[in-house]
Amino acid sequence: MHSAVFLIEFGAIILGLGLLGRVAGRLKFSPIPLYLLAGLAFGTGGLLPLGASEEFVAIGAEIGVILLLLMLGLEYTASDLVSNLKTQYPAGLVDFTLNALPGAAAALLLGWGPVAAVVLAGVTWISSSGVIAKVMGDLGRLGNRETPVILSILVLEDLAMAVYLPIITALLAGVSLAAGSLTLAIALGVAGAVLFVAVRYGRLISRFVSSDDPEKLLLVVLGLTLLVAGIAQQLQVSAAVGAFLVGIALSGEVAEGTHTLLSPLRDLFAAVFFVFFGLHTDPASIPPVLLPALALALVTAGTKIATGYWAAKRAGIGVKGRWRAGGTLVARGEFSIVIAGLAVTAGIEPQLGPLATAYVLILVIVGPLTARYTQPIAAWVGERRSAGRRPAGPEPEAVEPLPEPVSRERG
Repeated sequence: MHSAVFLIEFGAIILGLGLLGRVAGRLKFSPIPLYLLAGLAFGTGGLLPLGASEEFVAIGAEIGVILLLLMLGLEYTASDLVSNLKTQYPAGLVDFTLNALPGAAAALLLGWGPVAAVVLAGVTWISSSGVIAKVMGDLGRLGNRETPVILSILVLEDLAMAVYLPIITALLAGVSLAAGSLTLAIALGVAGAVLFVAVRYGRLISRFVSSDDPEKLLLVVLGLTLLVAGIAQQLQVSAAVGAFLVGIALSGEVAEGTHTLLSPLRDLFAAVFFVFFGLHTDPASIPPVLLPALALALVTAGTKIATGYWAAKRAGIGVKGRWRAGGTLVARGEFSIVIAGLAVTAGIEPQLGPLATAYVLILVIVGPLTARYTQPIAAWVGERRSAGRRPAGPEPEAVEPLPEPVSRERG
């Protein structure tokens, strides 16, 4: 009987996620807020709380995080990461300063303590790579001049996660300073070793994993990822970091084949993860933190726009491209929920989960809008200001301008 109830509940979850994904696709926005709302509806204090399938959903959610980070690692080669670190680290520092500090300050102002401040700093710092990539594709901007700047910032954020997640894991576990330093040293050592091996022996690793049979390739890569993630977690390093490093180590045709094979699995388990996070958030706990979430979303949307504008200006991009870069970076999503999920599991602050849920819901909806409309709004405001500065009186006599050289630069 228990097995039948489990199949009914889990089947209903998967079917519901598929229907919600269709709705989001027709409305042309990210399905993440719909998945979170579904979790709120079927979780604690929701319309129809789940029972039999909750443990399986928890395991699926953990696999979802691992696959998210693995697929992200597959997007980059070790040489790309090293190059980005050398050339774009100032943009990464500006990104951290402008976007992590508001979250930390908000947690301290709410009286949540230093550990919650470090967690909320991560929630407000990291943009959603998945949402942003989809938005750029939908808007046809993948070939724009500002796109490499956006991707560089996202890469630096992903690399920072390899250091940030072990720190969070140690803080949430309440370990001593010495143990926390050891955990961080192990994480940095493992990350450095994997990058070194990937640069030197990436082709050999890819050749070892490679297979013409999709079934064998899928089993080897998935098994290797789960194994490394488990070992990383056993060493008090985040399992997600282990998966990210496996993705970096794979390259070439293996990375492309793995990406194709694992994309459906990633989407399935990632959706389960967002539902699981919603399951552990009581809908009644969101209204009390809605105003702080709105204020934090407003502030950090502005700081992300400023980050993208500054980074694009530094790269020599025109004014239009600077505004587009800033507006595109606003969306928060999967990583903010991953970070908040660690804190919710550790039980450090009851209101942190609801605030993070409301914050992500706001910015995952607003993000695609800012990507589309930030540059036109900035242009309109600039025109209004220019019109306001014009002196009153008769218009000066028109003078035929000299022809200007044609520029091929895309704003």
